Amino acid sequence: MRWADLARPQGAALLVALGAALTVGGALVFEHGLGYVPCKLCLTERIPYYLAVPLALASLALPARLARVALGLAALVLLCGAGLGAYHAGAEWGFWPGPTDCGGGTGANPEAVGDFLNQLRTTRVVDCSTAAWRFLGLSLAGWNALIAFALAALAGSAALHRDARPLPNGRGGAPAPPARR
Repeated sequence: MRWADLARPQGAALLVALGAALTVGGALVFEHGLGYVPCKLCLTERIPYYLAVPLALASLALPARLARVALGLAALVLLCGAGLGAYHAGAEWGFWPGPTDCGGGTGANPEAVGDFLNQLRTTRVVDCSTAAWRFLGLSLAGWNALIAFALAALAGSAALHRDARPLPNGRGGAPAPPARR
């Protein structure tokens, strides 16, 4: 695959699906492997990726026009995800208040009052306005905003991509490549 092919719908669809899956996978590694408890916004920020992966993969099997529509929808969904990430990062930096009902999930419901009290002692409530981890000055929410925006730009540019080579009748589109002898 050449670099120019990545701007075309099929190459972009593969990159968007792979990028979205790797982003969610990375979040799951932080959560389950490294013990970082996600806040409510962190969990909400994953939803656009959950939608973008099937849209991008579906665009591989659809006709060209529908594939561009699917990639356009993935771009819009990921742009919303970038907005959520920017909102979350802004709340972490104190630019604006975060949601008032933000806290991490606690897992399974306790069956007895004693279990509930033990769970209260060990449960760590996560605040959406506090960054749990930063890399190169950006929190996970900030990185999420950048990744979602980049994937949205890739999907959007591929959705708008049309082959510029005109057909012999002048109507546009891509003619079949000439046969080699």
